[in-house]
Amino acid sequence: MSTAILGEDGLARCPWGLSTPDYIAYHDDEWGRPVRDDQGLYERLCLEAFQSGLSWLTILRKREGFRAAFGGFDPEKVAAFGPDDVERLMADAAIVRNRAKIEATIANARAALDLPGGLAATAWRYADPHSPSYADTSDVPAYTDASKALAKELKKHGFRFVGPTTAYALMQACGLVDDHLTTCHRHGAALIASPLSSGPEALRPR
Repeated sequence: MSTAILGEDGLARCPWGLSTPDYIAYHDDEWGRPVRDDQGLYERLCLEAFQSGLSWLTILRKREGFRAAFGGFDPEKVAAFGPDDVERLMADAAIVRNRAKIEATIANARAALDLPGGLAATAWRYADPHSPSYADTSDVPAYTDASKALAKELKKHGFRFVGPTTAYALMQACGLVDDHLTTCHRHGAALIASPLSSGPEALRPR
């Protein structure tokens, strides 16, 4: 069993959120909070794709390098990248140098700009405020019907490296579902809502 664990500060957290200071900050301040702007969703989608096959800690520690390399994850800037930019990125040790993922990041910027209604509005159509809550990490799914549908929708519009598992990781990270364990102090803090309804402004890491 992997239930929430008390930290030295007396707060219960999802087990993965206690292993390093990087994870504690990410777990407490970001993971599961709603992200409702296109640029914020695009950044998370790209980082989740780069994470495939690697630890999330590797991505967190390279995050500022990614932001510098990809123009702050501004889709308009990245969409304008060409072959020279791909070679520049392949030589940049501050990021994960994977040609297929780099090219997918550029293709996804173009797809995001062409997406009717925008990336955030598209993703939030698949949010589920009534999704199940879990007390143990072994019960948390790797993907759901909603993430399969979201992945299919994005692929239809030209997105790459967006399978059901990556789509579900995006949903978890951006508050489309609340997968903080029921005894975690962050559970219920996501305030899942439609991007068209009133509520907290998009929380995007700075």
